[in-house]
Amino acid sequence: MSRYETMFILKPDLEEEKYDALIAKFKGIIEAGKGEVINLTRIGRRRLAYEVKKFREGFYLLLNYSGESSVTDELERNFRITDDVIRYLIVKEEE
Repeated sequence: MSRYETMFILKPDLEEEKYDALIAKFKGIIEAGKGEVINLTRIGRRRLAYEVKKFREGFYLLLNYSGESSVTDELERNFRITDDVIRYLIVKEEE
């Protein structure tokens, strides 16, 4: 299994319960694909460098996990179709 680091930005105007639900959804995708969540860091609300989808701020999260590439594909697919995700970046960590 490979290790991945994922930074994703959620809309800043969501309620705390919605953030928790989205985090649980993404962690569930990883665990359903037999991956393992290593670390989840809520960085919090930060100003964006430039406007993205008419937002000047975003709620940042950093997720480290290990899993197969199919887990990453499914996670990326869900990031794309979830309206509350402004941006995301998945990077494979070196061995």
